[in-house]
Amino acid sequence: MEKYKKDFDPENINKIEDAVRIIIEAIGGNPDEPGLRETPHRVAMMYEEVFQGMRYTNDEIAQLFDKCFIEPDAHDLVVMANIPAFSFCEHHIALMYNMKISVAYIPDGKVIGLSKIARIVDLVTKRLQLQERIGEDIAYIMEKICGTHDCMVVITGEHSCMTARGISKPGVATSSAVLHGRFRDSQALRQEVYDLIGGSK
Repeated sequence: MEKYKKDFDPENINKIEDAVRIIIEAIGGNPDEPGLRETPHRVAMMYEEVFQGMRYTNDEIAQLFDKCFIEPDAHDLVVMANIPAFSFCEHHIALMYNMKISVAYIPDGKVIGLSKIARIVDLVTKRLQLQERIGEDIAYIMEKICGTHDCMVVITGEHSCMTARGISKPGVATSSAVLHGRFRDSQALRQEVYDLIGGSK
């Protein structure tokens, strides 16, 4: 595991295992059958990985990756396009998948390393989330680290709570955008970002 990641409390792993056993029984399975016997532990280990971000606040994530390069002349648009990600909807604990997250910002004399942007996306998405909140969380963290109010986050993804249950419409994608600072005020600037990430709005 990477050094910034916090481990689960062993007591919480036990709680998850107990809860999964109850769920298996409640849906008609036998948790003592060979194929299901290790499922509670496997689920607990999966949750430790896919919900890493639950153990950090946005301010803590900003502190983890608060390392910028001072570039007094850096005031031009920066875009990291189509970072792959997944998350889990807080309403059904259902997978949000095929997600592409693009982050744009205008530096104010400070630039963040590109790998840090991907790591911020990774921790923010590894929570029980809403797609709209993912964008706001990323923008908040980016702005806090970089000292700029000019940030835009564009997200497209599929939600299994819609594609695999309920209305059951596979292939339907949801798009959202968070616009702060000049991105909110300038249609031309927004369009430049959409052009760079391969979209059109």
